[in-house]
Amino acid sequence: MGSQSPTNANDRPRLTEAQKKENHIRSEQKRREAIREGFDRLASIVPGMEGQGRSEAVVLEATIKYMREKIVERQRIIADAHAQGIDTSAWDLPKETLDACDAQLQRTRDEEAQMNGMNGKS
Repeated sequence: MGSQSPTNANDRPRLTEAQKKENHIRSEQKRREAIREGFDRLASIVPGMEGQGRSEAVVLEATIKYMREKIVERQRIIADAHAQGIDTSAWDLPKETLDACDAQLQRTRDEEAQMNGMNGKS
């Protein structure tokens, strides 16, 4: 009646601490590799990232700047179309996106002003 192969979790041999540690290390390596690949993909589509180091902070900052520029450009196109009498209601971005863009732009301006003040610039 007894089976040779384990049939439930209680019958399986427990992992040793070394095996658990090795599994954790492999999982963490996979996670970091997935993050690196994601940043590489992101850097490949953001203009100006060619030849830059792959610092995650640099990639994120460049991506934020690029997205903000594209949102502002889109808003200008929508305003121009609206001025020409074109119905642009289907083109509008969600208010939350626009608010986040405005808030991020203000943070950047504040940081630049603070840096200029620290450097004695007006």
